[in-house]
Amino acid sequence: MNPDTLGLYVHIPFCKKKCNYCDFCSFAGLDAAARAGYLRALAEEISSYGGEEHPPVDTVFLGGGTPSLLTPVEITDLFAALRKTFRILPDAEITAEANPGTLDREKVDAFRRAGVNRLSIGLQSVHESELRTLGRIHSYGEFLDAYRLAKAGGIENIGVDLMYAFPGQTPASFHETLDAVTALAPSHISAYGLIVEDGTPFGERRETLILPDEDEELAMYDDACRTLAAAGYRHYEVSNYALPGRECRHNLRYWHEEEYIGFGVAAHSYYRGVRFANSRDLSAYSEGKCKQYRTKE
Repeated sequence: MNPDTLGLYVHIPFCKKKCNYCDFCSFAGLDAAARAGYLRALAEEISSYGGEEHPPVDTVFLGGGTPSLLTPVEITDLFAALRKTFRILPDAEITAEANPGTLDREKVDAFRRAGVNRLSIGLQSVHESELRTLGRIHSYGEFLDAYRLAKAGGIENIGVDLMYAFPGQTPASFHETLDAVTALAPSHISAYGLIVEDGTPFGERRETLILPDEDEELAMYDDACRTLAAAGYRHYEVSNYALPGRECRHNLRYWHEEEYIGFGVAAHSYYRGVRFANSRDLSAYSEGKCKQYRTKE
């Protein structure tokens, strides 16, 4: 990583459905007007950084929400706005998060043409019953379709997100997920232990949830460490494992306390020695009040 470069984070808060564990700033079922208003405000926030010098950009990360809900035209327009304001280096790592069931060939092509060279696909589990428990909208088969589409579309650097220690999961079922995913040999695997957050469907049922006990959760974590190491993955950060040279450079930027600018509702930034954040209020952000609602951390 180069401390004289800059990272960009862009928050796309659109979702088809909120998952049972999710406390991220995301919104399901936005109508066309709300969606267009958000993207317009996002472009305006990006352009507000124009007219001044910034370090060259070597990492870009589209997170959410579900960035793969963007249309090909929206993808193209978003990256045009970023490149108009910032100098994105030719070898920059450019990541977009994607959910199975929301990715097609046209979107993969649009991402690739825009410069995206890394996809992070949310799987969580290979078991259909566990996906239903988590409130996911896709099947394992749809994940495989998305994974193969990305590969066929020329995006070779793919990360897969998994979860463990959630209701109904066992150490044995988690091991089956690990085996199935390592057989695909993605560049990067994330394994996140469930945290039951207030304000989520799981949080509302906290008292009645039947979770794996502490010994089972530890067994799952240890299994992830052993299984992924045996498959050639390096455990380079708390929940992240990568094949050699495939560590997520944008993740490392946060850990190394290097500078980045976040765009969009609830996005955080660390730039020119100051930490600040946008409001989580979608209406305020979409009305162009992002400057007014920026708060120093």
